[in-house]
Parts: sequence; structure tokens; C-alpha cells
Amino acid sequence: MKFDAPLPIDDVLDAIRDGLRNANRLVLAAPPGAGKTTRVPLALLDEDWAQAGRIIVLEPRRIAARAAATRMASTLNQKVGDTIGLRARMDVRISKATRIEVVTEGVFTRMILDDPELSGVSAVLFDEFHERSLDADLGLALALEAQEALREDLRIMPMSATLDVGTLGGFLGCEVIASEGRAYPVETRHIPIAPRARLEDETARVIRQALREETGSLLVFLPGAAEISRTAERLSDLPDDILITPLFGGLTPAEQDAAIRPPPEGKRKVVIATDIAESSLTIDGVRVVIDAGLARVPRFDAQLGSTRLETIRASRANADQRRGRAGRTEPGVCYRMWDEAQTRGLPQYPDPEILQADLTGLVLDTARWGAASAEDLNWLSPPPRGAWSAAVDMLEQLGALTDGKLTETGKQIAAFPLPPRLAAMVINAAADDHAILAAQIAAVMSERGLGGRSIDLRDRLARFRTDKSARARAMTDLAKRWAKLAGGNNGTSNTEETGPIIARGFPDRIARARPGKPGEFLLANGRAGRVDADDRLAIEPWLAIAELTGGAAILRIQLAAPISEAEALEIGGVETVETASYDPDLKRLTARRVTRLGAITLSETPLPKPSGAAAKAALLDVVRKKGLAVLPCADALAGLTARIAFLHARFGADWPEDFAADLMEKLDDWLAPMLDRAYSFDGLTASKAVAAARTLLDWSLIRQLDQLAPTDWTTPTDRQVSINYQDERGPRVSAKAQEFFGLTTHPMLADGTVALGLEMLSPAQRPIALTHDIANFWTGGYIDMRKDMRGRYPKHDWPEDPANAKPQRGVKRRKGSE
Repeated sequence: MKFDAPLPIDDVLDAIRDGLRNANRLVLAAPPGAGKTTRVPLALLDEDWAQAGRIIVLEPRRIAARAAATRMASTLNQKVGDTIGLRARMDVRISKATRIEVVTEGVFTRMILDDPELSGVSAVLFDEFHERSLDADLGLALALEAQEALREDLRIMPMSATLDVGTLGGFLGCEVIASEGRAYPVETRHIPIAPRARLEDETARVIRQALREETGSLLVFLPGAAEISRTAERLSDLPDDILITPLFGGLTPAEQDAAIRPPPEGKRKVVIATDIAESSLTIDGVRVVIDAGLARVPRFDAQLGSTRLETIRASRANADQRRGRAGRTEPGVCYRMWDEAQTRGLPQYPDPEILQADLTGLVLDTARWGAASAEDLNWLSPPPRGAWSAAVDMLEQLGALTDGKLTETGKQIAAFPLPPRLAAMVINAAADDHAILAAQIAAVMSERGLGGRSIDLRDRLARFRTDKSARARAMTDLAKRWAKLAGGNNGTSNTEETGPIIARGFPDRIARARPGKPGEFLLANGRAGRVDADDRLAIEPWLAIAELTGGAAILRIQLAAPISEAEALEIGGVETVETASYDPDLKRLTARRVTRLGAITLSETPLPKPSGAAAKAALLDVVRKKGLAVLPCADALAGLTARIAFLHARFGADWPEDFAADLMEKLDDWLAPMLDRAYSFDGLTASKAVAAARTLLDWSLIRQLDQLAPTDWTTPTDRQVSINYQDERGPRVSAKAQEFFGLTTHPMLADGTVALGLEMLSPAQRPIALTHDIANFWTGGYIDMRKDMRGRYPKHDWPEDPANAKPQRGVKRRKGSE
């Protein structure tokens, strides 16, 4: 295919074609504005391998997918739905003529789970892969396994603007093609904001300055919708020829499309956006970028059981990406709202989402794929163990998983086009004839801003039902489809059932009011949440909470509904257990019989003595909270971990890198068996603890440990002295200088590769010398030491020839000293 208007990416199109003819994997690196999103897929249409199926282009967001599909269709003088198709939530435009499908990443996950062979697909192009979204990482892992097991002919090509593509190419074992791009020069101006000034005030000030100093339209980057709205308010007095347009994920498609359209002739535009505008989108007429240097990212709190948004400094890659938006069509200017020196302190790249996100949906998807654990798939960044375990626990609580495998309920949840909690909520509600109400709740929770901002979910539902906007109508239709898919009749829409419905999807967020603290609630997961004391939900004795935010000790409840105590107890599940706690200072166990809903205590009764199982659990719990230092054998364990750390540093990955962390992670494997029938740590001797801890090593390492890193060394006086492996100067032993007399061969560790440090002590037990070469020490450093020591300790022997002198433990009077 030939193109009229040249783009920088054109220089490498032939190399891309050759790369995908000769291999089934390729990585493309191209800077913003090079044209990779819209030019590369079209350039591959005529390839022989592409005739067998469609080319899938993945985009991280709906707005980017729409924009890419529209631009490619325009290049062909067609409409979206002909050669170029679009597949996103609430927007599917596909026909028999479609050869290229622009698909959002979440929709692609559904596609490949439904059809692991990707029938009728010839290639998958991961656009903007540098964003490292959770769906992109999962999609790549699944596509790679499909390629290896089922579809060797499937082409896979991640396309990235800022990612460390060398690492990605090494991971995929494929060629990396780089487009240098031909962006126009961008002048960078640093305007640090005033200390303690409001971000919106400073941003508005810089926008006014840029409008005075420069021509053309402006693109302003702020972390979130609230900051965008407040900044726009501060610019309301600008002349009519300057249009202020917001751009963020919560807007309707029409509002987003209006933001990226060029301004009418004679007018300038100020687009105030989140990082949604960093990539994929071309906003015509922009030659000035203002960057606040911030990003709002999701962070999953496993204890909270939900994701909170955290404002952080943008990475250097993000900042460069934003800066590049000013040089798309002509020379531009970028105003950075921080001091130039701060740029060096920014992280090079943003963290992959998989390292910070809630993995509940990912674990469910991998289980549906047939993977029982994270290790069953090949990840560019493996998911964290703790987040994976938390996700498994939640799916088991929802009845979706048992022993890592999908239950029948889990299969329903996995096939449902909603996140696991919301899917479980709708499916459970359908069985109680509340399908439509649950689906409407899911709609309000899925689409930001729908139904207003009231904390009471019943209020949002009422507003949603009377909203006549196109977005609300589309979500109403979608809710009806979800209700039908759940297999129930539409049923009742009485909002009084809202609380119980929420509780079935979020049982860990059932909450009870704290006595004497208006507006504060204790959640079943152990966290505390609050609403304002004058909010009408503050007087409710029980709540079912759908959304929380914040990182403080008491979280902010953002969305909830009342629930009766009877319903809370029925849905949350009440248990009566025996608990025990251990005070390591008093060395005393106390026991109680507790009836509880999660962390919410309903009643408790003291017990005279805990059972053995409760006592063991309490002892293990105090170690988990306070660490190994609480154990009487802590020094012995520290010595063992130091020996292993020494061997890891010397021999590498065969030896554990952080054995202390391994011990904490696997307390049930080595410590728990020694606490059977124990009511304190008194019987836990150093020898027993070290022997048990060693069992975590491979058998081959256990055999080598004492040989390569022995615990003791025998002095020439035949005395055993402990080797200290925790000294930053390296392993060493300490003894009086006289005990080393007669030693001519230096002792070695680690199969003769590391000299043992010999620390000589004065008669007062103070260090006077440290050597790693005893033979040279006797003929060198010892001479000066002897001069000093003879005067200070004349009753002790300081021979001229220590290498041939007899070693001594006690005091041997020198001749003539009496």
C-alpha cells in the first residue's frame, strides 16, 4: 500500500515487513508522532501472511481505539466498520469486509479466552505497550502461549514509544526495529511552582503566561479530573477566542472527540487532560505543552481489598512523552512546572501495572485459561506473590475457585463481561430475582460519574434512572443485557435491596458503626472507614461498602448503602472461634472464645487456657508481626542467614538471596512443627531452630553449607571460635593475639576463594589488628604491633618470631619480668 503524506515511520516499513515475513515476533520502537499506530497496520495489509486473517491492533483506552480506527479509515476514504473495524465496550463496528480490527486491551482478553487459537487472526499488534497496563501484560502472556502451543503462524508485535525495548526484545527473543522519528524541536522551559501553592492556581498562572508568550493551542497535563475542573474554573474569564476543553476518561465519547478536534478558525484551544493524552491521540494545532509532572495511578491495597488512586511524580519517560506532543507538526514549547534539577531524580520508567494492581481479574482469567498458578505463564514482569495470594483468597470467598481451579460459579463469573466482584454480585442477585437492580449497580460502579457523586448508592441509582444522556441510555441498555446474561428475570428494582446486593460482591466490606464515633465504621476486612458525621449514612448501624479511597488509617467511604444486621450476618458469614494472643515481654498467653464476622467482633468470652492449636497460631502470629528477633534463638538464625548471604554473594543464584525473608515467608514449614503443644518459645533452642531452618535449603546446599561456610574455626591452641559472618568487612574470627602464634597458613572459606579475617585482640580483649594474610602480617604489621603491646602489656609474651612461637591461651610471663 502506498501513502500520500509521508510520516517518520515510513523509513522502517520495509524492515517491519521483512521482519514479520521471516519471524513471528518483532518489537517496534518509535517515538510519539512517528505514525506507528495508523501507518504500520495499513502497511501490513498486502503481506501474504496477512491474507489468512485479520490484523488486531490493541489500544489501552476506548478514546485511543476510536481515534486510531477513525484515522485509518479516513486514510482509505472509508468509514469505520469497513476495512477498518472497531471493537470496544459499547462500540462495536465490524463487517465481513473488516481486515484490521482496533480493539481495546480488555476486550482482547475476552477474545483470546473465548478462542485461544485466535481463529481468523493473522497478527496481534500491541500498541503503546510502554504503558504496561495489566491487560496488555496478560494479553501478551496469553498470546505467546497461544503462539507456542497452537498458532506458530500468529505474528506478535509490541509497539512502544519509551519502553526499554532491548529488555522486551530479549524477553521475546526477537529483533527490535527502531524508528528515529523526525519530530520538530521543542524548547523546554522550567517554571517551578511556589511552595505550598495550590496546583490549580499555579497551573492557571502558567497557562496565562503561555497564552501571552506563544501562539497555537495548548495541551496541559494534570493528574485527575478534579484538578482539571478546578483549573478550568480559574480560566473562566479568558476571551471567547480561547476554548477550554477537558479530556479525561470519565467524559462521554462525544466530549472526548470534541476535545481532540482542532479549534475553529480564528480560535485557540486549551486542552486540559490527564495522561490519557500522552500517547495514541493526535490533537491538531497543539504546539505548547504544560506539564505539572504528576500522574494518578492505581495502587492495590490487599488489606483494604480495593484499589486506591495515588498521586505520584511522573517518570522521565512520561515527561518526555508529554514534551513530544508539542513538536508533532511544528517547533513547539514545553513548560515544565518543576525545577530542572528535579528531572534527574525522576524514575526512568513507570512501574508496570501488574506490580501494583488488584490481580483478582487476572487470576480468574488465568484460571479460565487453564493456568493453576502464576508460574504457568511466561510474564514480562511476574505478578507479586502477595497480590496473587490475596486474589486467590478473594476468588475463593466469592466461590469462584477451589484449589486453583474454577468452580461452576467461577466459570459463570469468568465468562461474565464484568470484573469478578461485580460479576458475582449480578449473578448472585439474579438468583434472588434482583438481576436488573444488580446490573444497574454494576453500571454505576463501572462508569465514572454516572449517577452523580453522592456517597449513598441509592441516590446515584435514582439519578442514573432519570438521566436521559446518551451515555446513560447506553449504560441502561448494557445493564439490561447483563441482567439477561445472568440468567434471571429483570425482577425487582427496589433500591432498598442495594445493600445486600453490594454485600454479596464485597463481603469483606460489610461494616458496622463504631460506638461513640459518628460516621466511623469497622469493616469485615479489619480496616476502618468513615463518612462525614452529617452524612445521612453516618447514623446507619451497618453498611455494605462498594468503594473506598485513601491511604490513611481511616479510609474514606466513597460509595455505600445501608444493610440490616440480619442480612449482614447472613451474607458475611458468622463464625465462632477460639483465639489466643501472646505477650513476648510477659511470656504469657491469653485466650478468648470469639463470635465474629471477619474482623468485626460480635461477642467474646475469656478462656482459662488456649488449646494447643490456638497457642501455636498466637506464637506464629507474634513472629509474623515482630519478626525473628522475638525468638530466643534469633542470634543463631541471624548467623545462619549471614552465612547463606555470604555464599550467595560469592557463588550467586544457587544460594538464596534473602534467606531471612524466606524464613519469614515459610514459618509454617520450619517453625510451626516445633511449636506443637508449646505455650511459649522457651523450648526453642538455637540448635533446634537452626536445624529446622536449614531444611528450607535444597539437599545439595545443606551438604555444602558447613564445608563452604563453617560456623567455627579451630585456633592453633585447639580452641573452637565462632566465625562472624555479619561483619561488613567479611567473615572473621576474634581471639587474643597469642592464640595465633605458630600459624603460617592462612585459613580460607568458600572452597579456598575467600580468606578468613583474623582479628587479634589485646589482653584487654580490644581489637589491635585484622589480617587476611597471616604470613605477611608476621613479617610486617606485627612488628609495629609488638613494639606497642610490649610496653602496654609487659607480662604477656610478644616473641620476635611469632610464626614459630608456641600458641598460648593464658598469660605466660616473659623472662626477667619479675
